[in-house]
Amino acid sequence: MIRRFFAGFLASALCVSLAAQVTERPRPEEWKQLVPGARFMDRFLPMPDGVKKSHVWGTDSVQNRYVDNGIEQDDMSFWGGNILQTADGKYHLYVCGWPERSRNGHMFWPNSTVFHAVSDRLSGPFRIQNSIGKGHNPEAFRLADGRVVVYVIDGYYIADSENSPVWCYQQFDFDARDRNIIEGLSNLTFARRADGSYLMVCRGGGVWISRDGLSTYQQITDKRVYPAVEGRFEDPVVWRDSLQYHLIVNDWLGRIAFYQRSKDGIHWVTEQGEAYVPGISFHKDGEVEHWFKYERAKVFQDPDGRAVQMNFAVIDTIKGCDQPGDRHSSKNICVPLNKGLLLSVLNEQPITASTKQIEVKIKAEPGFSPQTDVDIESLRFGSFTEVNFGRGSKPLKTRKEGDDLIVVFSGKGSGIMPDEFAPKLIGRTTNGELLYGYARLPYVDYAPALLSARRPQYNKDQGLLKLKISNFGLSASRPSQVEVCCGGKVIASGDIKPLSPYEEVELALKPAGTATGADSAYEVIIRTDGQEQERVLFRQPAAK
Repeated sequence: MIRRFFAGFLASALCVSLAAQVTERPRPEEWKQLVPGARFMDRFLPMPDGVKKSHVWGTDSVQNRYVDNGIEQDDMSFWGGNILQTADGKYHLYVCGWPERSRNGHMFWPNSTVFHAVSDRLSGPFRIQNSIGKGHNPEAFRLADGRVVVYVIDGYYIADSENSPVWCYQQFDFDARDRNIIEGLSNLTFARRADGSYLMVCRGGGVWISRDGLSTYQQITDKRVYPAVEGRFEDPVVWRDSLQYHLIVNDWLGRIAFYQRSKDGIHWVTEQGEAYVPGISFHKDGEVEHWFKYERAKVFQDPDGRAVQMNFAVIDTIKGCDQPGDRHSSKNICVPLNKGLLLSVLNEQPITASTKQIEVKIKAEPGFSPQTDVDIESLRFGSFTEVNFGRGSKPLKTRKEGDDLIVVFSGKGSGIMPDEFAPKLIGRTTNGELLYGYARLPYVDYAPALLSARRPQYNKDQGLLKLKISNFGLSASRPSQVEVCCGGKVIASGDIKPLSPYEEVELALKPAGTATGADSAYEVIIRTDGQEQERVLFRQPAAK
């Protein structure tokens, strides 16, 4: 009796303490002017019909839910996980979980097990086939040779295929490249690049690259790439489609996520509006499954790389209030997404303020005919900074090209600047449904070189600065220039020859003055054709 009293008392105290950690972030005033289709969360579609049940575990806000959506068991708590598909059409979910009656309830998560679950439907229900091993926050990806990697905090499992009965546990190697690691290496997320290499984003928002997904991950950035806003960020998810990279990161304290895009995975733009917030899981009749927390977002992609479904780890209450044997628990849910249109700009010359017309091709797809299904007058095209607010270029006329449709827009008001890599379209179908998409520009290099420097090493005997520079991009670099600054002054500079992808060169630079040494703070700036490619500050001395 006394033991149960104190257990209940501690649980209540923990809930009160954790409740103080939940806050509502104020939104920018301009977000009030966003049109439908501006926010990533506008892409969420109703959950597929399934088996509804009430009088099951969970608060009143999640009763009458689809119990066959994702993975759910009365005796298990689940968290994290994403889906891969095999050639036989089966869907494989790699998810972690623990017995619901485990001591400490949800806070037993450090002892979780990774399970392999299978379904005939993308939305589930998923049934456990076998366990892979201990681990938490899994994310699965397929290597170029077909092997499957399941990342977990502090390591990964690897097997020949999704159905392998035996998985080998290993650990990644990381090279910070003289940069500070941003908030540690946990909750990693991965995107396969066009050459089979992998880009990884860690929880803190640092970007890393591995040549094959298993070899050493090299840190490229020296600061987080997340939006420059107040937030307690975690649970990034990154993916690449046939046009660009996408990144969503969650502010767990504010319960709001942000959506970003990039052409190279290093330099990002942030779109206005929420990527997701609690309440984005709804039924066709409008009923909402109001889960308290939506975390560990993952995406399932179509053959063009477009996200067609998002998976979430959800819980019906504050994590610390989920105690063993109570009515609270967690599961993984599946929410479909509007995948968007396949678009391309036909203008061969860069679009500027003087461009008279912009031609955009809308590609036909099974079940979608742009020639009959598009409300032409509703379309707006241009930079997301314009289109998301209902502005942008307006359509002038159309013409057919096979089954595709070419829409000719006025060049006026597009807002497209020289750094634009994927202008946006928003509109409606003739039935009033949302249309959106991002267009490929024929004059943009979507596989640029990525020159990146290590910390300069000063050789006192030779009086030289040794500087290693590598190309982590997918194409050969152009002749470039580098400057090394110390104490706010340029102390050395030099030329960088063209480098092939993954090639490295070491420069020997003669510094001006004597304000250099092993403990000096250096800033290195790399420019190509006058445009800055990298600027990194090395505050700490490099290890010898």
